[in-house]
Amino acid sequence: MANIAFLGTGLLGSAFAEAAAKRGDSVTAWNRTMDKVLALAQFGVKAAATPAEAVRGASRVHIVLKDDPVVEKVISEACAGLSPEAILIDHTTTLPTLTAERARRLHAAGLKYLHCPVFMGPAAARNAQGAMLVTGPRTLFDSVQADLAKMTGRLEYMGERTDLAAANKLFGNALIIGLSAVMADVLTLAQASGVNGEDAIKLLGLLDLNAMVAGRGLNMAKGNFTPSFELAMARKDVQLMLETAGDRPLAALPAIAARMDQLISAGHGAADASVLGIDAVPRP
Repeated sequence: MANIAFLGTGLLGSAFAEAAAKRGDSVTAWNRTMDKVLALAQFGVKAAATPAEAVRGASRVHIVLKDDPVVEKVISEACAGLSPEAILIDHTTTLPTLTAERARRLHAAGLKYLHCPVFMGPAAARNAQGAMLVTGPRTLFDSVQADLAKMTGRLEYMGERTDLAAANKLFGNALIIGLSAVMADVLTLAQASGVNGEDAIKLLGLLDLNAMVAGRGLNMAKGNFTPSFELAMARKDVQLMLETAGDRPLAALPAIAARMDQLISAGHGAADASVLGIDAVPRP
């Protein structure tokens, strides 16, 4: 049985703490809102009044907080209680540049730190599903690999470049948020067209998004914009979408239309619609 601590018991942190306690770990947790910690008592999670109290005697300290400033503050407050062998496991979604600087500073101070952001919600955290990315010293990862594997469906060690997991977490979240915005616009188009929203979403299942990423996405990354769906034609279709929506609010399509107009004016109308990414990739 491991003695571990959780700093931050919001939706994700509380789910992680609950799951750890159910696996048989001795879990102590802290959160600025004490009620959120006390709610975990039913699972055997002990409440701590301060971060330093929470981490005292813990071999692993899991950090699940809001952002970089909060992570910095809470780690600073926890240091007084950290044992020399404790490993900080930071699951917070953070800015890559600040993550790298934090890792450098903590390692220089003799603290053990891994950045381990996740792609999972509370339900996945309770059931060890989803994915966890890890960056930091290989020796540290090796020492906790088996423990982290119990927390997730897929564990990806990305190497010792300390900002790489943070960057990849943003890549994934950009896709999730972008798809949510586009699906919101699909629902708006369905509403405007008198089509049931659930039917419209089910229709999207006919599209192979994995194939699009593997094909069109990789071509974009290589700067290959050989047309299979010309930008000018795609812009015509977006105009049809805008006209269908009328004065209803849209989340993504107006910005896409504006970017398309810029690129068409710059002479890219005959290129593939994926030329939307031309300024982000190398050109042949």
